[in-house]
Amino acid sequence: MATLDTTTADITLDPNEPPAPHKHPYHLVDPSPWPLLASFSGAALLFGIVLWSHYNIHWMFGLGIVGVLASMFLWWRDVVRESKQPGVHTPIVRIGLRYGMALFIASEVMFFVAFFWAFFHFALYPEHVAGATEHVWPPQGIHTFDPFGLPFLNTMILLLSGCTVTWAHHALIEGDRKGMLQGLALTVALGLFFTTLQAIEYSEAPFAFHGGGIYPSTFFLATGFHGFHVIVGTIFLLVCLIRGWRGDFTPRRHFGFEAAAWYWHFVDVVWLFLFVCIYVWGAGPIAEH
Repeated sequence: MATLDTTTADITLDPNEPPAPHKHPYHLVDPSPWPLLASFSGAALLFGIVLWSHYNIHWMFGLGIVGVLASMFLWWRDVVRESKQPGVHTPIVRIGLRYGMALFIASEVMFFVAFFWAFFHFALYPEHVAGATEHVWPPQGIHTFDPFGLPFLNTMILLLSGCTVTWAHHALIEGDRKGMLQGLALTVALGLFFTTLQAIEYSEAPFAFHGGGIYPSTFFLATGFHGFHVIVGTIFLLVCLIRGWRGDFTPRRHFGFEAAAWYWHFVDVVWLFLFVCIYVWGAGPIAEH
């Protein structure tokens, strides 16, 4: 996994790199409509959720989804094009991109901290569960998953995918294009396999999301949002696979791939915490008063 290296060697201009189009090494972005489109689409998505929840009106939600996806695709398309323009993504610009990705992952970490906080609050203080007659976690009537069934298999799949994405990264650094493509293809396949098994797990769940109480709510919220992140990471890596096949990455210029690898390792680590805390530790009565 690449690190945030901000040594002098990183910010020294590469003699083989084309000169920047400006008299400075920073990136002044061109005017773009995509931030405005993304803002309006995000607002439409938010109001769409409210309308759907309270009035069963769907069209605003659909409009927001289409707008958000369109702005994401078009905006990232422009960023990819910029990265291939000589002298635009200078070493200093690439350092800024690294810090941006690191801060984004840090914000995602706090996102999951909230889910774990909710789970541990009720697991350690089951007397706070509304309507519970027995202060035990999981609540009475909840039959949990066998952690060493599908959850353990999914854990092995994600750990293996972390190895394959690292293999692809090292192959790229060594100039082994074939190894990079093979490693990325295997990682994407493992991500799809994980999502498929999680869908099967949900279909066989002994409890439902609606009307099941606090345990199903915390379980599906934490594991479901992690599953969403796996889907996003798989798409991220699939885009990198396409770009790698097109020859967009070089051993020295491949931040898009690095960002995808960082994100995938973050997804792996979160799943390990989910597996240990929710599937294993929370599989039986762990707190009684």
